[in-house]
Amino acid sequence: MKSVKPENQSHPYLEDKFSERCAVVGIASKSKTSTYLYYCLRALQHRGQEGAGIALFNKKINVKKGIGLVSDVFDSEKLKSLKGKKGIGHTYYSIKLSKPENAQPTIIRTEIGEVALAHNGILTNADKLKRRLKKNGHKFVLGCEEEVVGYLISDHLKSTRNLIKAIKKTMEEIQGSYSFAMMFNNRVFGIRDPLGIKPLCIGKFDKGHIIASENVALDVVGAKMIRDVYPGEVVEISQNGFKSHKLFKLKHKAHCFFEYTYFARADSVIDERFVYETRKRIGWRLAKEHPAKADIVIPVPDSGRAHAFGFSLGSGIPLAEGLMKNRYIARTFIMPTQKLREITVREKVNPVKCEVEGKRVVLVDDSIVRGTTMKRIVQLVREAGAKEVHVRIGTPPLISPCYLGIDMTTRSQFIAHKRSAEEIREVLTADSLGYISIKGLVEALQFSENDLCLGCVTEKYPIDIPPERYRFQHILEDYK
Repeated sequence: MKSVKPENQSHPYLEDKFSERCAVVGIASKSKTSTYLYYCLRALQHRGQEGAGIALFNKKINVKKGIGLVSDVFDSEKLKSLKGKKGIGHTYYSIKLSKPENAQPTIIRTEIGEVALAHNGILTNADKLKRRLKKNGHKFVLGCEEEVVGYLISDHLKSTRNLIKAIKKTMEEIQGSYSFAMMFNNRVFGIRDPLGIKPLCIGKFDKGHIIASENVALDVVGAKMIRDVYPGEVVEISQNGFKSHKLFKLKHKAHCFFEYTYFARADSVIDERFVYETRKRIGWRLAKEHPAKADIVIPVPDSGRAHAFGFSLGSGIPLAEGLMKNRYIARTFIMPTQKLREITVREKVNPVKCEVEGKRVVLVDDSIVRGTTMKRIVQLVREAGAKEVHVRIGTPPLISPCYLGIDMTTRSQFIAHKRSAEEIREVLTADSLGYISIKGLVEALQFSENDLCLGCVTEKYPIDIPPERYRFQHILEDYK
């Protein structure tokens, strides 16, 4: 995606959580598809809140997209105007200043047809490929990664005269993470990168077939999940079925572990693993690795709930709803004064005094990024009368940025950067602090360590990161 320098205002990447980049969906139906796409995107809203778009084929590919939540971008009139039985959709998140043209799906009009792409992930060698394509005469309107992919497919199709071969040759050239929902003229495809970094699944309902980032999108329209799209596989869906093209099979995968600890909805199933059960196992293992003498376990809502349930089961300490979350406020950005920042945290979560007063409390969350929110929550719980506050985290310390499609802050902004666990505990003002170990996390996920991307906690990435991607980190430092 093209980088646009933010104006002098608060930006999402300064949040004390990180965000998934996007979600994708594609449908081939026996009837009008726009409403199904709309509800699928609503179910995937957690993966991106900055923009949304839908592209449908009706003699040609038509797209409507904009900035905001799915329900902000599409009303009943817009959905009525989108005609067609085949289409793709996208929810969008970006660290850059959001503009309507940055929303997806992106339409690439080529000599051999129209390509519409919705992309979850990031291509690490997009800049290099873009320079080559420009030399070959291609003109970039947005300068985005999706244009790179569209032009590559177009060029290879001219030489091979076979779309699947053209996609395979394109996949041989692009590097990074990707799950694509793609339309080529009136054909709908799902494409998953050979390492399986980003999730993608296939479903069937009475009107046709669906591909989506998570199966919760299938559930909302009454579709049944068939299976995950395999890493390195291309799936073409139609009203009556789907065709599988297994183009790559690598020895190892590199599934993003954050899908299981934070990003995916808890009711999702990814690569044959129930996300909620996985988070419970993480919490159970965390209780064994870092026991605490306490009276209650309190989840940090909402992402810490399943972890806290597992911690309670593993420790025998009762679970309590000690923090209430306000779900009717917009996302929190950095505020100009410390006082306003503290008010914003209290606006998001507030302690239930009768549950915490006079008790030894274990706060359980999925992760800590900068630590500002967790520090304030610890203080809020103390102010509500807790005798002790112990913090337990279901992710190992974050020490390195993600270069594969997650909005994760720069290295110097991680609270764990050049700090020991004891030093972090002091910053948080907690009585104790425990992170799950990498070994414990891997065992709870029930994957081989070789089949996971653990770059943000090990600094070892499954693919080579080009030097320009490292330089981008220093650009972000200027925006702190």
